[in-house]
Amino acid sequence: MNGPATQSVPSLRLLLARRIIRLVTRRAARKGLANNLLTFADGIQTRWLDPEIARFLEAMDSEVPRLRARADFDALPGFGNRVMVEFAVWTTAADRSLRHLGVKPETARAVVADLGWDVYRRMLRLSSLPARLVTRDPGRRLRWTIRALLYFPFNGPGAPGYAVETRRDGDNILTHFTCCPPQSFARRLADIDDDPDTLEAFRQSWCTYDWPGADLIAGDGVRGHYRRRRTLSHGDDVCDMCWAARSQRHETAPHAPKK
Repeated sequence: MNGPATQSVPSLRLLLARRIIRLVTRRAARKGLANNLLTFADGIQTRWLDPEIARFLEAMDSEVPRLRARADFDALPGFGNRVMVEFAVWTTAADRSLRHLGVKPETARAVVADLGWDVYRRMLRLSSLPARLVTRDPGRRLRWTIRALLYFPFNGPGAPGYAVETRRDGDNILTHFTCCPPQSFARRLADIDDDPDTLEAFRQSWCTYDWPGADLIAGDGVRGHYRRRRTLSHGDDVCDMCWAARSQRHETAPHAPKK
């Protein structure tokens, strides 16, 4: 009889990345939970104090190894792909831990989205800093930063890693993703565990960050530097992302995230 599948020993840089991700996630959680009014399944609303937050952090820390064992890191080609799935592990652990502690799924999703954005925007600020220091042109800032991000961590070696087709459309850059390892991980868990809230928490966090993220990178004080009509986590066959060099602030509903 075959035993359970085993995973290889993580590399030193992945172990270091995991320590850093744990640190920034826990820090964001402490800050975010202290400022959020939580609604529980029984209808009670309250803010957590330090003891409740500590209990959540302990639950999240315990959930991460269980989820990590199901993430199949060995199948992922490349360090960047593994780092992003590690982030998805922590996203899912945060959502499930909140729900296990009685928080309503809708509230858990909102809290996780806020915590994730706090981490993601810091990553984007760091990644886009060289371009923002060198040029004031929002299009160049976007193009240079997206190219850097496609080198790391969103490099596209192909499924089961990121699979992406990149091209220019005038001044805009199009990145059409047909495989997203973090999304694949969340969808697989949702299907196997019959837990659609897992995928919905991912969709309402990760899949909503690119709109404000593009504006943050452009740094010209206006909105509308990103468009996407189709989304993998919504069930589409592609995330058809367009990073617009010029603001599309006059465009409306068709480019909003799908609900």
